[in-house]
Amino acid sequence: MKKTLALATAATFGTFLSFSASHAASLGYPEKEELKFGFIKLTDMAPLAVAYEKGYFEDEGLYVTLEAQANWKVLLDRVIDGQLDGAHMLAGQPLGATIGYGTKADIITAFSMDLNGNGITVSNDVWAEMKKNIPHENGKPVHPIKADALKPVIEKYRGEGKPFNMGMVFPVSTHNYELRYWLAAGGIHPGYYAPHKGDTSGQLSADALLSVTPPPQMPATLEAGTIYGYCVGEPWNQQAVFKGIGVPVVTDYEIWKNNPEKVFGVSRSWAEENPNTHIRVVKAMIRAAHWLDANNNANRPEAVKILSKPSYVGADYDVIANSMTGTFEYEKGDKREVPDFNVFFRYNATYPYYSDAIWYLTQMRRWGQISDAKPDSWYMDIAKKVYRPDIYKQAVTALIDEGQMSASDFPDLSKESGFRAPQKHFIDNIVYDGRQPNAYLDKFAIGLKSQDKL
Repeated sequence: MKKTLALATAATFGTFLSFSASHAASLGYPEKEELKFGFIKLTDMAPLAVAYEKGYFEDEGLYVTLEAQANWKVLLDRVIDGQLDGAHMLAGQPLGATIGYGTKADIITAFSMDLNGNGITVSNDVWAEMKKNIPHENGKPVHPIKADALKPVIEKYRGEGKPFNMGMVFPVSTHNYELRYWLAAGGIHPGYYAPHKGDTSGQLSADALLSVTPPPQMPATLEAGTIYGYCVGEPWNQQAVFKGIGVPVVTDYEIWKNNPEKVFGVSRSWAEENPNTHIRVVKAMIRAAHWLDANNNANRPEAVKILSKPSYVGADYDVIANSMTGTFEYEKGDKREVPDFNVFFRYNATYPYYSDAIWYLTQMRRWGQISDAKPDSWYMDIAKKVYRPDIYKQAVTALIDEGQMSASDFPDLSKESGFRAPQKHFIDNIVYDGRQPNAYLDKFAIGLKSQDKL
């Protein structure tokens, strides 16, 4: 049974007394004060939990309920039909909905929730085979581990007539695209989608068969032998280590350094009806993200304590702390410093970059979810329709004007183009420039080129 977090109504009157007239005048009162937000039980929902627990929503005159959802589809559907005012979402969800892949709906985001935070885990048996193909130093595997080490294992399984099944959390999830990227960089074909032919399995021409498994069910599904590996967010990679059933072999930080992960999504109609409320929500979450990364992650132990509550992530403190406090454990006992495994504010993590949106669209095109060739201008148009830095800038301006945060905490938003500089830190060393999506697609050996159609 889900547990729901709700602010006590007895606090309402007192909060409004502290909700000063000058504060309201600078932005305007919220159109809607009682809100319900959804999330999935993952550590990267932390900005929502912190904004609630530290009173940042209250500071904005908002009375928030946070509610865990069964899976990503249910979460999206409830945002679309209005049961939820907004939600912790996969970065690909607002984009997929907008272009009509799966459920068609207009969803926008004005807040990026985090960078990094995922890993790829394989079963103990697969790891034992992979290790033979990995160089070692001082008795430990050399990282990052590339999928080249997995390729002969998959070939062996296929030779024995066993399909190599792997799990990811949703067809338009970061995890799907990161797993596909890692596999393809190692010469393993992860399969195509062909929606124009009625095939949405994503397994056409596949060497490894990827399918959906909800995040909290990943370890049990691996242990049962239904899948041989998976890509998921924390704490479900570390859970495999603690249970002794699998080994995380690579983090998404190693696949694409400082990659965008989750966003906070709302329906376009909700945003248009509640502009002041929306800005206030973004303000509260920016403050929460800042708190999470402040003083070199000094607040992370307190954050882990919050997240370990059953109503949030509900995993053991030690499991969550394994990654949230700047370390990551691969093979049992092989714990390494990864201070940026979870990033919530550093590196402009909260800004909704158009180039982030366009990267996801290129991967949808690369694997066939977008069936037809599109001009570069189309990618830009969709990014601008979904990602809303204009709303983000209003929230930042208000935070600075009120003295809640300093201008030095942010880049100069008046000069911000919405595009990160070309990014070089991918596991295959291919450079990504968000201004040239079709040229980017043409660089890959595996996957659809810009003009291809299945």
